[in-house]
Amino acid sequence: MSDKELVTMLIDIYTNLQRILSSDDIEKETEYQLKVVKAKLESMGVVTSDLNINKKN
Repeated sequence: MSDKELVTMLIDIYTNLQRILSSDDIEKETEYQLKVVKAKLESMGVVTSDLNINKKN
């Protein structure tokens, strides 16, 4: 990964975290962000099911 690719990735992470913090519905925005990242990982062949953590109720 080049420095430019790394910076781009970190900017994406930073802006996504900002979106979560400024959201009116933090849980809904977090779930959306997780869906986007999961889709990106799965499109590259990464199985995400083993990474899931069950929510505490």
